[in-house]
Amino acid sequence: MPLTSLADGLLFGERYGSGPIRVVALHGWGRDRRDFRRVLEGLDAMAIDLPGFGATPPPAGAAGAAGYARMVASWLEQLPGPQILVGHSFGGRVAVVLAATRPELVAGLVLVGVPLLHRLDRTARGPSVTYRLVRLANRAGLVSDERLEREKRRRGSDDYREATGVMRDTLVMVVNESYEDRLPDVACPVRLVWGEADSEVPPEVAHRAGALLKNADTDVVEGCGHDLPREAPDRIRAAIETLI
Repeated sequence: MPLTSLADGLLFGERYGSGPIRVVALHGWGRDRRDFRRVLEGLDAMAIDLPGFGATPPPAGAAGAAGYARMVASWLEQLPGPQILVGHSFGGRVAVVLAATRPELVAGLVLVGVPLLHRLDRTARGPSVTYRLVRLANRAGLVSDERLEREKRRRGSDDYREATGVMRDTLVMVVNESYEDRLPDVACPVRLVWGEADSEVPPEVAHRAGALLKNADTDVVEGCGHDLPREAPDRIRAAIETLI
């Protein structure tokens, strides 16, 4: 599909259908607009490449979900009405901030495997003893910043190791964010679609988030993991259609 320039080249995306846009899809970290092709076929929709991914250039400086939300909002403001936002993983973080802070732009949310809250087992998965010691030694001036960076890369996620420059700084900001205080401010209807076997963001996150939202339904997809746009596009599509 041909790329469409949005917001004066700030964003790029793929257009589906020929009528007024009603659905906007936001992909996960390290992914791009193409993840949603099987989800959006036949709808009047736009799948966006978020800044730093696909065809869209990185942001000028490190930006958390709120910064990304402002960039997306600059384009949503040009549309004739509020949109149904579909957000997978990182894209769902951005969608939640938009719904909480710019409710006039958002008609509904479909959130797919989104790390909205810190996992209950986060402490058990925390920094290693070696990393904590290196970090303390760095703060005391006993080891170099380069040594600390090497330790971060060694123990970090694949996303962290692959990111560079402003995108690495952005990732560090984003993974430390929690949306517990944002969720009660979301007034629009929300559909939570989760993989039963999602090891990155387990279903307990969806259930806890749903309890904080005013109007949410949860669909846990048996036998699927984190990559639902490709594993179960039909379930995401079904959730969208309940909001159209």
